[in-house]
Amino acid sequence: MRTLRGEWSVVRRDKVVATAEEALAGVRDGASFAVGGFGLSGIPNVLIQALYNTGVTGIAVVSNNCGVDGGGLGVLLAAGRIARVTASYIGDNKEFARQYLGGELEVELTPQGSLAERLRAGGSGIPAFYTPAGVGTPVADGGLPLRHHPDGSIAVASPPKEVREFDGRPYVLEHSITTDFALVRAAKGDRHGNLVFSKAARNFNPLAAMAGRITIAEVEELTELDPDEVHLPGVFVQRVLVLTPEQAADKGIERRTISAAPTGGTVRS
Repeated sequence: MRTLRGEWSVVRRDKVVATAEEALAGVRDGASFAVGGFGLSGIPNVLIQALYNTGVTGIAVVSNNCGVDGGGLGVLLAAGRIARVTASYIGDNKEFARQYLGGELEVELTPQGSLAERLRAGGSGIPAFYTPAGVGTPVADGGLPLRHHPDGSIAVASPPKEVREFDGRPYVLEHSITTDFALVRAAKGDRHGNLVFSKAARNFNPLAAMAGRITIAEVEELTELDPDEVHLPGVFVQRVLVLTPEQAADKGIERRTISAAPTGGTVRS
């Protein structure tokens, strides 16, 4: 905005909300959600549980995977709240595999790098892009099962995608992704929505945040941020939920393997 003296100033809106319920205001049946994280690393646990508590159903989810049995997005999946998933892999989620193969769930599998770029492109206003990933496979040629019949046969298959050559090399056209909402988790954030992510949580969280029309970030610490340390600018974030210390410390892992130590050694986990 312009001041009376003709100088330009920036109006910074406080985006902090008091509760998870307030953060999820406006969610509805059939809405689409981009969700950050990788497995259980960096997932917005509090927002996922709050979304479950709203009772919404028939939602479409875009995420690297769909959580694990009993954890992350797997909670929504087990409750039958998810109608469609766009992901790069099924992982060890047995319920995910059961619903997909049993015809209860529509699933679009896409290469992990392509999924990441589809989210980033959506947030950047780029409608589509060409990539070599998937050329010569059903990703480009079509035929991937999107939905099965209950007997396991294919009910809906993916259509073929446009393939073009650039400098003698074939590339497949992938469309960008935008969603109604995005749910992400950050290590630090400020009142204006600027975010900093920790380690592996920086993989899909910034990309998911960019793709959402309304992006909600749960942050472990609310603080003032040096502009040079910001990973994602607040222009992509509409609501900030500050976690309690207990919520911030609650971080699951998918699998822990304990091996016997050699004689005189230590046990590694």
